Amino acid sequence: MDFDKIIDRRGTNSSKWDKMEKLFGVSPEDGLAMWTADSDYPTAPCVIDAIKRAADHGVFGYSWEHQDYLNAVCWWMKHRHSWDVDPDWVLTSQGLGNAIALCLDVWSEPGDGVVIFTPVYHEFAAKVGKNDRQVVECPLALNGDRYELDLEDAQSRLTGREKMILWCSPQNPSGRIWTEDELRAVADFAARNDLLLVSDEIHHDLVYQGNSFCPTAMAAPDALPRLVTLTAASKTFNIAGQRTGNMIIPDPKLRAAMRKRLNKLDYAPGMVAVAMITAAYSPEGAAWVDEQIAHLARNKALFDDGINSIPGVSSMPLQATYLAWVDFSGTGMSHDEVTARIRDTARIAVSPGPGFGTGGDGFQRFNLATQGARVEEAVARMKQAFSDLQ
Repeated sequence: MDFDKIIDRRGTNSSKWDKMEKLFGVSPEDGLAMWTADSDYPTAPCVIDAIKRAADHGVFGYSWEHQDYLNAVCWWMKHRHSWDVDPDWVLTSQGLGNAIALCLDVWSEPGDGVVIFTPVYHEFAAKVGKNDRQVVECPLALNGDRYELDLEDAQSRLTGREKMILWCSPQNPSGRIWTEDELRAVADFAARNDLLLVSDEIHHDLVYQGNSFCPTAMAAPDALPRLVTLTAASKTFNIAGQRTGNMIIPDPKLRAAMRKRLNKLDYAPGMVAVAMITAAYSPEGAAWVDEQIAHLARNKALFDDGINSIPGVSSMPLQATYLAWVDFSGTGMSHDEVTARIRDTARIAVSPGPGFGTGGDGFQRFNLATQGARVEEAVARMKQAFSDLQ
């Protein structure tokens, strides 16, 4: 597949391109969209073929059960992550943002504390706030070019009102893959404090050569009575607009509580989205993902080489995800000055670091899931925007 063919997404109601001027002041006419986490290239051919088959059939009435979908999810987890998942454990949601909101709704009450390890995906704090819960930030320790857990510090921040941890694995925005020992440590921390552990593992398929990802459920099997794992094909296959995710819940009591809430809300997945994901979670889909990772690795190398050549700027080494976490603190510039140069001179829309919570100051997040030519253009623009530092 040609991941480098330019696709014009402007004027298609694309959040990434059509919303960036409103949010960041960068026009899609001359700007580059490198903020929200979706890709600029088409999804896998097997997924597109599934849509065509559905269209050719032409009937889109009520659907039932979706056992093929559940089996495909389990096949994928086994063959890509060596994780044995029972189909009965898998419940669907309207994407992982919805899944996080459901977890907050089912297993906490307004005013309860929710632990997040920052800097982290900005929607964690946003969802907690929207649901009238309290964010409890536990900063990660930045050791050189990687984040590490400081659970002693985290323990000191708890008040006893906390009910849940929202955990991110692989870590967004840094692209860090947690070790099995670290995953067990977080699970033990949850157990000591009687916290539900909700592990968002949406980027688990996007892992670069030389690294390996372990699901939290495999690293810490003792945590299963308090563990909910969130996964989706959305980032892997660029189908986030289908709004379909998985809540994998091995514990029967937890699963029954979530199933009851889903039934109460009369939620069921859409049949076309189910067909797309069933097709994606296949040998053909797996081969496409391998090609995509090779493309992303080339983009990552191109981006890092260019960005790291700017004095005072460094791109954190990525182990997973297509999201580059770039540190501008060495320039001595304020966040506003860095943002202005990226926005006004480079004409790039990026995700500002402070939005990821404590520890995000001095950083900006760049999405590399695009064509190589656009990454090359972004690097050239960034070098020009900071040319006075050369």
